[in-house]
Amino acid sequence: MNLTVAVDCMGGDHGPHVTVPAVLELRRRRPEIDVVLVGLRDAVEAELAARRARPDARLRLHHASEVVSMDEPPAQALRYKKDSSMRVAADLVKSGEAHACVSAGNTGALMAISRFVLKTLPGIDRPALATVVPNMRGGYTYMLDFGANVDCSAEHLLQFGIMGAMLVAAVEHKERPSVGLLNIGAEDIKGTDAVKQAAALLRASGLNFYGNVEGDDIYKGTTDVVVCDGFVGNVALKASEGVARMMAAALRDEFTRSPLRRLAALAALPAINAFRRRMDPGRYNGASLLGLRGIVIKSHGSADAFAFGQALQRAVDEVQNDVVKRITQRMALLHPAPANREPESE
Repeated sequence: MNLTVAVDCMGGDHGPHVTVPAVLELRRRRPEIDVVLVGLRDAVEAELAARRARPDARLRLHHASEVVSMDEPPAQALRYKKDSSMRVAADLVKSGEAHACVSAGNTGALMAISRFVLKTLPGIDRPALATVVPNMRGGYTYMLDFGANVDCSAEHLLQFGIMGAMLVAAVEHKERPSVGLLNIGAEDIKGTDAVKQAAALLRASGLNFYGNVEGDDIYKGTTDVVVCDGFVGNVALKASEGVARMMAAALRDEFTRSPLRRLAALAALPAINAFRRRMDPGRYNGASLLGLRGIVIKSHGSADAFAFGQALQRAVDEVQNDVVKRITQRMALLHPAPANREPESE
């Protein structure tokens, strides 16, 4: 089948200056992928012209007259900007004209618009944002939620576990990915009531549930999936990003303190560059908004063209590996449809 991705070209800190080059690079690598560029016609056409490119049958331009700003209240964006590039991209997924949409825009607005337009899958109460981080095993840990749902019940955490496991099973091709529940200790007696109840539900769900995991297990790679509420997940990830930046700054300071250390830095440059590439957040850009009747990928707002390209590739991978179908089928096992009742005899 022809795979089509709708791109909100106006979202993020840089708009078409990042989104359009990223799309052109994707088309260069994957010419079989169709893309719909959604945004202000003049701005998108100007960026295409600057790159000596133009729309064609497989790189279409869809004009949207409005833009959701990065600080705009989600309710306002949903209610009053029905022709925003973000809303139009989601509408294209709903209508079937696109198989996925990608946006670097306002996270809250994207959540609200996507949920309103696409609706949640059967058995899913709330969508969740899933992100991927590198771990010490040389692989990746998938974590959800990391900001979409601040306050979660045990049932929500169970749903997050199912969605995360199905995502990993699809894109990483693991038959039974392991699932851990983020807690303040590995012991069953620890944690809030919601976390304790979620552990019981996950244990009875049929998933490959490892049990409770702690914050350091995220980067150890103890489990393939780490489940938590959005408040805890967001704090954990932002703290991790801060530590990474601090380490990079400290290394730079230490290697520039003296001429001798500068020479040492030259000798260590290959290792430093390899470390920088391994820890580059742009390589892992693209959070999956799981639980919707369609694929939506949220790129970081400050992403450059390379990082936005990673988000585009994530959208393609999820479409090709039927992530939505897998989640739907697994939720059906948890909540089977009621059997048709036989008509009562008269």
